Amino acid sequence: MLGRASVLCGSVALALALPGTANAHELVYGGKLPLTRGVTQAEGASGGGLSSWALIAGNETDAGIGGSVFATHLSLPNYDFSAVGGAVGLFDRVELSYAHQRFDTEHAGALLGLGSGFTFDQDIVGVKLRLVGDAVYDQDRWLPQIAVGAQYKHNNRDAIVHAVGARSNDSVDFYVAATKVMLSQSLVLNATARYTNGNQFGILGFGGDREQDRTLQIETSAGYMVTDRVLVGAEYRTRPNNLGFAREDDAWDVYAAVAVTHNVSVTAAYVDLGSIATFEHQHGLYLSLQAGF
Repeated sequence: MLGRASVLCGSVALALALPGTANAHELVYGGKLPLTRGVTQAEGASGGGLSSWALIAGNETDAGIGGSVFATHLSLPNYDFSAVGGAVGLFDRVELSYAHQRFDTEHAGALLGLGSGFTFDQDIVGVKLRLVGDAVYDQDRWLPQIAVGAQYKHNNRDAIVHAVGARSNDSVDFYVAATKVMLSQSLVLNATARYTNGNQFGILGFGGDREQDRTLQIETSAGYMVTDRVLVGAEYRTRPNNLGFAREDDAWDVYAAVAVTHNVSVTAAYVDLGSIATFEHQHGLYLSLQAGF
């Protein structure tokens, strides 16, 4: 389990920072070492900014309970996005998470006929179960850490999302994530398969006139450990294209994550979401602050 990470030399930033001088006795009060819980994905799960990883939230070891809280902001040319939430990790095996997202249409809302500053709010409740593997300890095995998860999403604008062609204002995403750490190469790799029918992550409802049912989408991440507390990398996430009135593009980012202290991490990224509700070139700076315990 991650609580035994001190027996390894080296460090893994973002999700895997491991001070090489630690020993097992130092885990009595601290549980996991810095950043072994990962940062928080915009939908509330532990992972990167765009993709859910197989890691479990919190500083707990396999003998304890931990948690994390986060706040995220993304400024786009025509929109503004923010999210807050938290997660509880149980014995480094189960993760329970919650996120509240707020999507502000700003001046674009008037052009869309919604009114300037019209907002969409979405609540997301998630659960994740680690099945096999250990991202930190299984250095001599090919098997990655693998987890399965589900996220129930509820959008507060039922009438609006139906008006633009969505079939529902709530749905459930299902996913399988695999996270592999290669300490000798200073690499963190992740691949996630997500079964979803969310439009713009659910902000514009679920399903549509083009496609009603869930489809399989892929999330990938690769990071390089610059130091024991800094990870840089990139993510790519495919997305369904369900609505006839507006094309939805795949999303990608490049990021840097820093472990400021044992409990606090900061992630900055350049994010490109493509077209959102007929407005092209929606890209901007993403900032996220997380505290774990």
